[in-house]
Formats: sequence, structure tokens, C-alpha cells
Amino acid sequence: MNITEITKLAGRNKRSKRVGRGHGGGNGKTCGRGHKGAGSRAGSKGFSLSEGGQMPTFRRLPKRGFSNAKFTTRYSVVNIASLETRFDAGAHVTPQALEATGLIRNLRLPVKILGNGEMTKKLTVDAAKFSETARKKIEAAGGEARVR
Repeated sequence: MNITEITKLAGRNKRSKRVGRGHGGGNGKTCGRGHKGAGSRAGSKGFSLSEGGQMPTFRRLPKRGFSNAKFTTRYSVVNIASLETRFDAGAHVTPQALEATGLIRNLRLPVKILGNGEMTKKLTVDAAKFSETARKKIEAAGGEARVR
């Protein structure tokens, strides 16, 4: 048997571990929690950053600088090759149309059109941003690239 022969459904409904049902079951008496300590008590979640008395990593490392990562604009990216295959000539391509065809998932993110592929159909494309090559290819095919 190969891993490729296992279906998507295999392992989906895993049986829950039955603990406290005697030593024959393998999880009797202490139910796999060991003896004493916070981990054996109810409500224990554990603290993954705890290092047992050693100075934790996040306190050992210096805190300096500033990151712009929080403020970047993230885009839903679509290539013109995808537009070519999913839309008929003369179609009006909007973010709603892109979501309906399954090219983007989230309407809250702005859409950016990239120039990977060839464009032969005349399309009117509405998007937040276009790469330079995408704009040239859309306009060369007789279409229109409109920034929303």
C-alpha cells in the first residue's frame, strides 16, 4: 500500500482516546497524564514558552527596530492567463466576477492583475492595481484596464 492510495476520507473520523478504563487499555490509572504536577490536574493548558526557570528566549533577545509588515497592503493576485481561460471576449471583469469564477477568495482584499500569460480576448478589467506588462497586454488585445 502506498500513501497515494489513501483517500481523503481516511483518518477523517478518528476515534477519541478512551482513558481511565483499566491498565489493559494502555491509558488506565493516571490516564496518560503522569504523576502529580500541574499537567495532571484539570484545566492545565501548559505554557509553551516556559523554559523551567531558564531565562526565556523572548526575554533574552533584544527588542529593537520597527517593522512595516503590519502596514503592508496585501492583494489578491490574478494573472491574465487565468482571465483568458475563464472569461469570454467582451466580458466585464470585476472583483465580484473573479470571485464567482473562483479566481479570488476574499473580496475584502484589493485585486492586482499580473502580466503572466498571453491575452487575445478584448476584456474590460476593473482592479485596484495592474502590473505594467498586464496593462500593456490588455490594451494591446483591444481591452481596457481600469483602476477602481
